[in-house]
Amino acid sequence: MRNEMCLEFEAIAVNESLARVAIAAFVAPLNPTLEELSDIKTAVSEAVTNAIIHGYENWQGYDVEKRSVPVKFPIHPGRVTMKCRLEEGYLFVEIGDKGKGIRDIEKAMEPLYTTRPEQNRSGMGFAFMEAFTDDLEVESTPGEGTTVYMKKKMDSGNWIKEA
Repeated sequence: MRNEMCLEFEAIAVNESLARVAIAAFVAPLNPTLEELSDIKTAVSEAVTNAIIHGYENWQGYDVEKRSVPVKFPIHPGRVTMKCRLEEGYLFVEIGDKGKGIRDIEKAMEPLYTTRPEQNRSGMGFAFMEAFTDDLEVESTPGEGTTVYMKKKMDSGNWIKEA
């Protein structure tokens, strides 16, 4: 089965759940196991959250420090792009932003490293993405943005055949 999807949305926290639901719906025809579905949703969630929190510094249409009332339109015009492809038993997911980028990708990918400790960030985003996918690559240019590429072998439906 071959299929593709591209979704673009505002870089606001509520859209992290949109990305999780969209990826779940996208892989649904493959009849994934609950474990596969959970892994995919978690990896996508972490990548989208990184784009919003780190790439765009969590601008959500209001002043985070002053906790003021939301304005009619978001302050930051940031957008997150999610591209997905199913091909030859693999799921390919690409999450991208045009935010501030990552200066040191190797350091950023270290477990427990975070640039946002004041927000109680655990620094486990990339570690989770790596653990729940078969392949993870990160490309980033400071001032231009970041793209995360994930690949996962889908053994979906095999559990039905085995039963």
